Amino acid sequence: MRGCIKLNSASSREKTDMRISILPKSSVGRWSVGLATAFILLSILFVILTRLGGEPGPFGLIVIVNFVIGISLIAAFITGLISIFKNKERSILVFLAVLAGFCALLFFLGEFLCTH
Repeated sequence: MRGCIKLNSASSREKTDMRISILPKSSVGRWSVGLATAFILLSILFVILTRLGGEPGPFGLIVIVNFVIGISLIAAFITGLISIFKNKERSILVFLAVLAGFCALLFFLGEFLCTH
């Protein structure tokens, strides 16, 4: 069987690319997880500010923190999608960041498109 072609090497390469890890490997994936972490930290800051009785005025610190919270989670969603599709990222934390960002995006779209 001298003329046989070995097809095993290509399939073994595909198997190594499909490994799922906890931490992201690409820089865009790390950005996505970092933005999701910023969301968590800013949410804690938001709770602390509301407990202290901050002013909810049009440019109060609570309003600014709340706006940055939403932007960070939507940015985590976008960078996570780029990381998954472009860089073939297979990280649990990136998948969680994309899921949380998608929920935030649905919330914001629901708030702006549906009247109360």
